Amino acid sequence: MPSGETRRPARDAIDAFVRHLSGRQLADATLRIRRHVLDEYLQHAEQAAGATGISVVELMDPARAAAWLADASAGKTRTRNSLYGPAAAAYSNSMRVRVDSYNAFAEFLGRPGRLDSQAPASGFSLTPADTERLLHDLSVRRPVHANAATALRTVAVAALVADTGRGVPELARLRLGALHLDGVARVELGDESCPLGAATVQILNRWLLARAEIIAELEGSDPGHLWIPTKPGRPRGGNPPVKPGLTRAAVRTLHAAHRSLVSQVLGTPLRPGAFRVPAQSRPGGGAA
Repeated sequence: MPSGETRRPARDAIDAFVRHLSGRQLADATLRIRRHVLDEYLQHAEQAAGATGISVVELMDPARAAAWLADASAGKTRTRNSLYGPAAAAYSNSMRVRVDSYNAFAEFLGRPGRLDSQAPASGFSLTPADTERLLHDLSVRRPVHANAATALRTVAVAALVADTGRGVPELARLRLGALHLDGVARVELGDESCPLGAATVQILNRWLLARAEIIAELEGSDPGHLWIPTKPGRPRGGNPPVKPGLTRAAVRTLHAAHRSLVSQVLGTPLRPGAFRVPAQSRPGGGAA
């Protein structure tokens, strides 16, 4: 870091870092997560220092980073409750996000030294009870950074992941005709018919109502995609924005919306695969 930067306020540096990421056109969800993590780090460092407005050099002290990560791992920096209570240890993936954010910020600043990053805990999954509770919380919580239709779509996708055990890339291709919500509720996935629980049916019906309002704004017939964008796309090549509903929602769009909503409600990002319920616990599932 140039000598003239040594007294630069840490807050200014964080703001510059987020602007830098925005200029690289990173996803909005990524920008929010990077800012949230670095804000948490700055607040922890200022509390430890007993002062506000600390410099970048003071913030990037390795001892401060170690103390922050230790407290974060123990759940001491949590600002929202978790499924396991306010004093529960942080998820391993949440800690990985903290380390990755610190390292990205250090690289931006040209600072030496990097923290060791852990591999994602790909095997982590919620218990059936926790999945049911989180899906309920997601379905009733008023979204902060997303409109209501986006939140409903996100919860509906997560509910199908939980009931079917399938991933988002496969479910993203579903059409309306694959859903059968009357009588014995089910979804057709190729040659397989997967039963759906009552809570999932309720969530899907709410999404279908929101979807119908979007489709009603189109001129012409319903394109039939189950998952559609909830707001106009970006104008490209001088053409007007594409109306929502004309095209299928992209997998990356569904993933980004999921990450954003879950982070708001749970206080940590959680991959859609964590919602998968073991087959024997799904509606109609047999014993293992």
